[in-house]
Amino acid sequence: MAIVKKTRKSTLPYYGAAAVWVVWALFFSLYRLSDFLLAAVLSLGALLFLQAVCKDEVTELEAPDPPKPEEKPTGNAALDRMIDDGGKAIAEMKRLDDAIEDEKISQDIRRLEAVCRKIFDQVRADPDKLPQIRQFMDYYLPTTLKLLNAYDRMDSTGVSGDNITGTKEKVENIMGTIVTAFEKQLDALFGADALDISTDISVLETILAREGLTGEQMEAETTKNADGTDIKLEL
Repeated sequence: MAIVKKTRKSTLPYYGAAAVWVVWALFFSLYRLSDFLLAAVLSLGALLFLQAVCKDEVTELEAPDPPKPEEKPTGNAALDRMIDDGGKAIAEMKRLDDAIEDEKISQDIRRLEAVCRKIFDQVRADPDKLPQIRQFMDYYLPTTLKLLNAYDRMDSTGVSGDNITGTKEKVENIMGTIVTAFEKQLDALFGADALDISTDISVLETILAREGLTGEQMEAETTKNADGTDIKLEL
């Protein structure tokens, strides 16, 4: 929910300006033009004075977040299912972050949310990576949400006991491991890209060396004349 501030100007200045006319009509005459002009001046003065004195009323209201545009189906059933399940998981993480009071757990949940978004974005951009996150989607993510939901339920009881306290401590202790595992899952999605880049770099280095364009090769091709001047061979 977003907080929206609604400002409403005070109506008192207008009532004050109207009251001037009422008082003038009760106690003074309104027969001449000068009477109307004097009453109008006093009414305007009351209006300006009260506007300067009276503050606007500011009310804070909760407004629902604007609906996000629905994503169109990609035509890939498995990818569409991942996008749908991923969206639900992100929404559940947001709810748990709001519901759980422990700040350390909330920080871990926000880290998980950020990593999950990046994982889903990578797979959405390259559906060929979908098989790499099958176990992540089928086990790691739902199990993590199950643990956090159990923590939320026990925490909301407001009761301390061996079972509740012990279970909460176990969830708290494993959250760091889960965050690291999710980050490694994201890193694994870049494995093929890293291999391609390494291959490109190796090929580029080989070609540069063969063409004599590396630093060491360029030095080797520099000789001196008998008079000691440097001569750089043309390639």
